[in-house]
Amino acid sequence: MAKVVILGAGIAGHVAAAHLKRKLGKEHEVLVVSPNSNYQWVPSNIWVGIGKMKKEDVVFPLQPLYKRKGIGYKQAKVVAFYPEGSSQISKAHVSVEYVAGDKQGQQELIDYDYLINATGPKLAFDLTPGLSPGENDTYSVCTYGHATEAWHALDTLMNKVKSTGQKAKILIGTGHGKSTCQGAAFEYILNVEKVISDAGLRDKFEITWISNEFELGDFGMDGLLVKYGGKNITSKEMVESVFEHRGIKWITKAGVNKIEKGIAHYENLDGKQKEEHYDFAMLIPAFSGHGFKSYDENGEENTEKLFKGFMIVDADYTPKPYEQWTVQDWPETYQNPSYNNIFAPGIAFAPPHPISKPRKSANGTDISPSPPRTGMPSGITAKLVADNIIDQIKNKDGKLHHKGSLGNMGAACIASAGYGAFTGSGVSITTYPIVPDFKKYPDSHGRKLGKTFGDIGLAGHWLKLALHYAFLYKAKMKPFWWIIPE
Repeated sequence: MAKVVILGAGIAGHVAAAHLKRKLGKEHEVLVVSPNSNYQWVPSNIWVGIGKMKKEDVVFPLQPLYKRKGIGYKQAKVVAFYPEGSSQISKAHVSVEYVAGDKQGQQELIDYDYLINATGPKLAFDLTPGLSPGENDTYSVCTYGHATEAWHALDTLMNKVKSTGQKAKILIGTGHGKSTCQGAAFEYILNVEKVISDAGLRDKFEITWISNEFELGDFGMDGLLVKYGGKNITSKEMVESVFEHRGIKWITKAGVNKIEKGIAHYENLDGKQKEEHYDFAMLIPAFSGHGFKSYDENGEENTEKLFKGFMIVDADYTPKPYEQWTVQDWPETYQNPSYNNIFAPGIAFAPPHPISKPRKSANGTDISPSPPRTGMPSGITAKLVADNIIDQIKNKDGKLHHKGSLGNMGAACIASAGYGAFTGSGVSITTYPIVPDFKKYPDSHGRKLGKTFGDIGLAGHWLKLALHYAFLYKAKMKPFWWIIPE
């Protein structure tokens, strides 16, 4: 019997666990270790953050589901990695610490035959002083709890403006020079603008976008050339038109570096220190690795074999100038090169480099987006890893037949632009490939036209809403859930 241990129960970890158990059956053990008691459908946190959904609409408890499906579950966090074993256990294992229940605070060693690190990112609010959610009137939509707090604060501000007639300023975007997930902030600012408009208060609010992007529509993907409305336009032009139509101001090339109550301090690429005042802000933090340590069989630290912030996989990490980046730099199997029974799909793997062109300010400060790896790529890479482990268990040949790089993988994104049965809208964008291939597609910004296109309208809202229910159905492993693609 083989034992597969999965660290994390987000999109990547949950997808991997579901496919592994379905295909391996009772003969092999699948164990999930996660500090979270609930699964959350993160893309819908946007709607929690505007009061259109409650947390109960986007989460469900993990333990009852895993128990029904025969998947082991421990509500614990990983503390250290021992990929060669240790003096306590000769077999490869991890050290974990329980975070809830009777065992809270206790540590345990868990051995494995295969390990999937799907721990995702640390939300590094601490890298921007004063950015912690709820502090200094800044909020987040990165978790359902954060999104709930954001809505309460926004609702309170709207009621204050309505009762007093005073004007207010909203600031939404990125809260660090190297933040990623610009897409979530883009969704949120459009939804906030619509909620305020629906309340008849639009003339009372100044709404501003602030981002580390060089241009609007970069999204950490170096921008896009998309087919839109029957013609080819850049994502910069598309987003500018949306913001102009909604009366949203924008600040780009901005690395937010400190938050005080009602003031966001930032540096621009010219090296100038500036500030933006606000009454309510939602700023996406930087993402970082969790700072895990690894040890060899003698107890000597060998973290450099597993981590460089995030987990090292089969990527080319050779430092190169932007002009020499290629899609071949990106991993295909998400297998650690030092330990072939360890994998890291989703956000947990260390990217070889950003996707957007890196830029520094005149003072040497990094101000450009980190690469996004959320949503669809997380699910696809998790299933790929699960299938390779299944093959290794069944065939015992050590070969990895399933491969998929972000340089040859497409993705679809439905960004909500406002909630409403008949007045809602969504921006639908498909991208192929995720990492631009400038050699193959030199005339279209590194991506294939026809497979990279965009649209905006009511259909996009209904599609995103349908996906909300479809992916929660899939995550709950209801009948024929595996038919729904990642």
